[in-house]
Amino acid sequence: MIDVDFIRSRISDLRLKKGVSEYQMSKDLGHSRGYIQGITSGRSLPSMTEFLYICDYLEITPKDFFDEEIDYPAQVRKIQQSVSRMSESDLDMLIPFVERFEQTRKDR
Repeated sequence: MIDVDFIRSRISDLRLKKGVSEYQMSKDLGHSRGYIQGITSGRSLPSMTEFLYICDYLEITPKDFFDEEIDYPAQVRKIQQSVSRMSESDLDMLIPFVERFEQTRKDR
């Protein structure tokens, strides 16, 4: 079963991380100024087509949207796209940096 509260809060969270207002997002998506506010307040839910447009606007996939373990899915997607084009030797050089960042995060 889909948790509609999760959908609403995830849209709000990702919108804030993108740094846009509800009004601006509504306008950018071609809707009235209260469209996103209506979704996040619980008055409505987007259609499947609109949900896909929202994901595209947020620069994520629907899979990214529902992955609660990723706090910044748009940034992770950009990194994944860059890394997927790297050579094996470049990837081997990158691994120690990523491990260092992860260790630093765990030490906090």
